Amino acid sequence: MTRRDEERMPGMDAIKTDVLVIGAGSGGLSVAAGAAQMGADVTLLEGGEMGGDCLNYGCVPSKALIASAARAQAMRDAGAFGIAPVVPVADYAAIMARVRDVIAAIAPVDSQSRFEGLGCRVIRDWGRFVAADTVEAGGRRIRARRIVIATGSSPAIPPVEGLEGVPYLTNETLWDLTEAPGHLLILGGGPIGVELAQAHRRLGCEVTVIERGTIMGKDDPELVAVVRDRLEAEGVTIREGADVVRVSGRAGAITVHAEGDDIAGTHLLVASGRRPNVARLDLAAAGIDHDPDRGIAVGDDLRTTNHRVYAVGDVAGRMQFTHVAGYHGATVIRPILLGLPAKVRQDHLPWVTYTDPELAQVGLTEAAARDAHGDRLSVLRVPYGRNDRAEAEGATEGLIKVMAVGGRPVGVSIVGKGAGDLIGLWALVLANRLKLKAVTNMVAPYPTLGELSKTAAGQHFAPMLFENIWLKRVVRLIQRLVP
Repeated sequence: MTRRDEERMPGMDAIKTDVLVIGAGSGGLSVAAGAAQMGADVTLLEGGEMGGDCLNYGCVPSKALIASAARAQAMRDAGAFGIAPVVPVADYAAIMARVRDVIAAIAPVDSQSRFEGLGCRVIRDWGRFVAADTVEAGGRRIRARRIVIATGSSPAIPPVEGLEGVPYLTNETLWDLTEAPGHLLILGGGPIGVELAQAHRRLGCEVTVIERGTIMGKDDPELVAVVRDRLEAEGVTIREGADVVRVSGRAGAITVHAEGDDIAGTHLLVASGRRPNVARLDLAAAGIDHDPDRGIAVGDDLRTTNHRVYAVGDVAGRMQFTHVAGYHGATVIRPILLGLPAKVRQDHLPWVTYTDPELAQVGLTEAAARDAHGDRLSVLRVPYGRNDRAEAEGATEGLIKVMAVGGRPVGVSIVGKGAGDLIGLWALVLANRLKLKAVTNMVAPYPTLGELSKTAAGQHFAPMLFENIWLKRVVRLIQRLVP
């Protein structure tokens, strides 16, 4: 059967398009919006919710929940500020209603109508490859000059005995709850697990985090310790080094059986990682190499083994963050529309865990920097307690660490209030390969947490300015000789 015959199959409409985007999450929407506004004919496929995981199940709802939890905790902690503390009463149903309101307020930006208004052809169905340049979806065969796979990822469900017979939650189903869990067991101590653990504890739930290794294992252990101490101080139980062998129970009475320890609760949240969404795509039909656990194989140009097809975001098997997917999407626009080369980097990509205190990272951690640079590395450290704004706000719990080689930062780790906002400056520095002098030249308003970054950068120059005996002699000489 020829391609022309395939395109004219009865009941199968044919579409030819410049750019076909599969997936309407952050990465896919970045490609679709950019390509359409630059004049390309764009077709966008989405079988689930517009906006993808971030809007509907991830970043947006979790941060809305965290915001409610922070206000509850502020009521408990008011005594430190001379205000009578109050034991908060959390209306879980109302909190979840607010979460849905926040999603609804943001949804129009990612909506089908907006993208149709930009000129995109939007098809609400799942797509699968039937040829190297052709995808079938919604009763149509779509032939495209270039295809971008942006299907994201889903919660990874570990192969734990008994789990399939027990009602469990994921970050996708948690938001359907209207009553607070009595005792929430969380399987996994990564960013999702610890964020939701602290939020639920602050809302009055008993919470236990069960982690096979150590919580937040990709971050600097020194900074993780600050977060762990706060979680435990607030009443979160953390079981690290817990090998789960079995899960049993029923709704309202669930037990996680770890080696030598049985942990009982009312609800179970599985937060043990993410798995790329590749199963529906029939990638083999398009000659695209992939792994069901690691995602689609791509080069630094994000092109797959099929030269017509790119993959962006979580499904590309790299860092799994919304802002990274957006960065990927913006990058592939250049070769797809203009035929110009473009590659992605990872050394300047930040990430944040939105606990209280927040933990933020860009570039290399201290351990990774020592492995890479050895004795050439200097580590510049400033505790939050040295910052006047942190002292005034009772937020002295925290630390900024800058890893530098030859006056150029190669990584920055921050734990403390506003760490997610502070890391933005350092992401700019690393993205543009600036030196520490660029930060010391900045005048930060007083009093702000932003002074922490300038103080840290200034430590690099302090020895040569304040401990240099020859410089001191020159200064004294000038003071004697110059009128």
